[in-house]
Amino acid sequence: MIKKRIIPCLDVKDGRVVKGVQFKGLRDIGAPADLASYYNQEGADELVFLDISKTEKGHALTLDIVRQTAEHLFIPLTVGGGIRSIHDISLLLQNGADKVSLNSAALNHPDLVRQASEKFGKQCICIAIDSQYDEVLNDYFCCTHGGKKRTDVRVYDWVQHVETLGAGELLITSMAYDGMKQGFDLYHLNEIAQLVNIPIIASGGGGNPSHFTELFAKTDVSAGLAASILHDKETTIFDIKTALQQGGIPVRWT
Repeated sequence: MIKKRIIPCLDVKDGRVVKGVQFKGLRDIGAPADLASYYNQEGADELVFLDISKTEKGHALTLDIVRQTAEHLFIPLTVGGGIRSIHDISLLLQNGADKVSLNSAALNHPDLVRQASEKFGKQCICIAIDSQYDEVLNDYFCCTHGGKKRTDVRVYDWVQHVETLGAGELLITSMAYDGMKQGFDLYHLNEIAQLVNIPIIASGGGGNPSHFTELFAKTDVSAGLAASILHDKETTIFDIKTALQQGGIPVRWT
């Protein structure tokens, strides 16, 4: 069986790691490089660095902070936020990123996904989706600008489209579950998993190790993302992996 991955997420705003609930009420956590060093030692399988100040304001890539973060890592680093071109992707990969995460840019210019996949390899291209449920339409829609703007693009259509364009991985955040610590959006994740054949990272809702056991036992996702529960040391990667192993779910031990 393929071993499941536990991935801490660093939401970075103006050079500092922050965390909120449902993308609101952000509070300072610390320096990206410091947290990267900590998670590298703690046994994280990968690390995601999302510069949310870029997605909100559209200012330039902070390559120095990405490079400083990457210097503390011996695990894969995915970087997203503010990426608009092949040149941006190239710069990030040259400065320590192993993969890039595309959200708004992919929705605005879908052909960027194809171009990036052909140039850098699909293994480098992760499509991040901030998914918002509409109760009236009983459907999920993609959001941009750090979850602030909803599009008319259906999530279930988009995941299939980006796979055909050459995406190598999906990062799905259920916005209503983000920071709530009540468990993952299992129904939504299962629906997506039935539509695509590329790895899925689940984000939004992990509150304790049992939620990750439930995630992997009840869906076919490849990885679980966590932020505040790890930043605040409510639990640890070791605790999560121990619970997974006890639940019969294969994990990587460094």
